[in-house]
Amino acid sequence: MDFTEAQLQALIASFFWPLIRISALFITLPIFSISEVPARVRMILSLAITFLVMPLIPPLPALEIFSYTGLMVTIQQLFIGLLSGFVLQMVFSAVALGGQGVSNGMGLGFAAVIDPQDGQQVPVIAQFYTVTCTLVFISMNAHLLLIEMVVDSFKSLPISAEGLGKTELWSIINWSKQLLSAGLLLSLPVMASLLFVNISFGVAARAAPQIQIFSISFPVTILVGLVLMWMTLPNALGFFSNDLLLDAYDFIGQLLRVSR
Repeated sequence: MDFTEAQLQALIASFFWPLIRISALFITLPIFSISEVPARVRMILSLAITFLVMPLIPPLPALEIFSYTGLMVTIQQLFIGLLSGFVLQMVFSAVALGGQGVSNGMGLGFAAVIDPQDGQQVPVIAQFYTVTCTLVFISMNAHLLLIEMVVDSFKSLPISAEGLGKTELWSIINWSKQLLSAGLLLSLPVMASLLFVNISFGVAARAAPQIQIFSISFPVTILVGLVLMWMTLPNALGFFSNDLLLDAYDFIGQLLRVSR
């Protein structure tokens, strides 16, 4: 069976550009983007999903891959995939920020571990919150939902040189502003309670300076912090799943022009 050059380029484009969008998603998608997940696994998943969705993709424009317009199309697919996963990365950064506030309030800011997500040192309490929220993320099949939304985006955002522009990029910046307050809200109950505990120790040390209050304040603060974490963890996880994640998926749906 003979193929013309135009038919061969169309066949390659129908596989290449969807692969770019999907593989870019796996670069920033939580869980799959960590260094412990081999690049080979991400590539195999990207190839498998691309083969499955190829028959569902609308007809592509007759463009040469190695032309200037083809380069713009490639960059656009890269942006769509990267930004879709990046929104969820910002959500987990808000969780880590809240955990860091709790860790500092407990006096454990110096106790750090390596975060597999980005390879940086983070307080151990922040890593605990991140891992716990990651387990909730997996149990909700939230990673599969994002993959489904990106696959659906081939209909709402067809493969072309047009797609996400300056308006969408500014909307991501504006949306990320609320994540700082979200991280503080996540840790506010524990941080506020620990603040009162530290104030109480300060008042006691001032009232009875002959007693070495600060010699016992550190272990007591850690103990109280752990108890408060245990008491507030269900609410924190509920806030993560019912507020942060849902809001993030609504925002991703607006970017990709799909419904979750």
